[in-house]
Amino acid sequence: MENNKRSIVILILGLLAAVCPFSIDMYLPGFPAIARDLHTTVDQVAYSLSSFFIGVCLGQLICGPLLDRFGRKTPLMIGLGLYILASIGCSLSPSVEALIGFRFLQALGACVGMVAPNAMVRDLFPAEENAKVMSLLVLILGVSPILAPTVGSYLIATSGWGIVFTVLAIVAALLLVAVMRWLPESREADAGVSLKLTAMLQGYGQVVKESQFATYAGAGALASAGLFAYLAGSPFIFMKLYGVSEQQYGIIFAMIAAGLIGSSQLNNLLLRTYTSSQLLTAVIAIQFLIGLLLLIGTVSGFLGLYSTIGLLFLFLSCQGFTFPNSAALAMAPFTQRAGSASALLGALQMVCGSIASALVGLFFNGTAVPMTAIMLICCTLGLSALLLGHRRMAYQAKREVAAQQSLEILEKF
Repeated sequence: MENNKRSIVILILGLLAAVCPFSIDMYLPGFPAIARDLHTTVDQVAYSLSSFFIGVCLGQLICGPLLDRFGRKTPLMIGLGLYILASIGCSLSPSVEALIGFRFLQALGACVGMVAPNAMVRDLFPAEENAKVMSLLVLILGVSPILAPTVGSYLIATSGWGIVFTVLAIVAALLLVAVMRWLPESREADAGVSLKLTAMLQGYGQVVKESQFATYAGAGALASAGLFAYLAGSPFIFMKLYGVSEQQYGIIFAMIAAGLIGSSQLNNLLLRTYTSSQLLTAVIAIQFLIGLLLLIGTVSGFLGLYSTIGLLFLFLSCQGFTFPNSAALAMAPFTQRAGSASALLGALQMVCGSIASALVGLFFNGTAVPMTAIMLICCTLGLSALLLGHRRMAYQAKREVAAQQSLEILEKF
């Protein structure tokens, strides 16, 4: 692929992957305004976020087989079309119930943009380049938590909350044009892929049985769940415990997000010397040590505002290594079922993240301990899954070598 065309393809894939986080981050500042205009409470408006997460989880599992059956572009274009219509519906919602319903439909459309990029990276680029390309996608994705809340706040303050969904619809329409014109079809339709429920479940079962996928998808999802725990707990910690203003919290949030972007590009440089597996193991181990320091510091009361920011910056910067390397390694074995593998990978990340964020709320006690404890547990489980998976893959490799040697001996006789 020519360098110019390659850059355009990566940019489009990165923007597609960013549709979902932008759909979340841009409208969050509008919760009070939505509640006021729709004559409801902020708690009721929050159900629109829950319905979006449910739609993303279910939608990814549905669209994975569709991407394998009909090729990548057709489901992607249909998904963007659904997203555009649902976004318009959100902007015109007369009640909170309608908003919740349209947000669910919006998520079904947005999730195709989460699944298709991973599958297309696997299709279009050599396996040894996948981690580097994933790092570039993380660079584009990392802009979301920096820009989206700021842009959303400005739009809501000047034009009302409905304009946020109108802008999202316009952006999706431009992306649809870009997909139709510049994004190549990376995999032809395969009539042999069945869309029956039993066949879909069997397909996902085959993906899970691949030990490399189970190892790296599981380790990556568990380690990355610490990010969701941070998102759930950080507003209280910074604004209530440390007394920072909303504007200061936005700056802190952006600084930490910038660390994730920078680390993803450092990952690109280190991949010239080390393998994705080596980097992933080292980074999750480092993340465990940082998480341990965070927990000890919060339990003892030793950490202040700046030391907390510093340790959180280091902890979450590890995600810039974890996501691209774990995703590339998990997707590497698949050519025929890359869509299903990508869907299962995304759904697993969302489920682990949702559980982590829910646990932060469940164990809330007015301190930072629940958040930091769950962050440490996440990377501990991720590291354990990785090490156990490595042992399992090494054992399977030895068995395959032994079986091959036995077969060669038998053939001689």
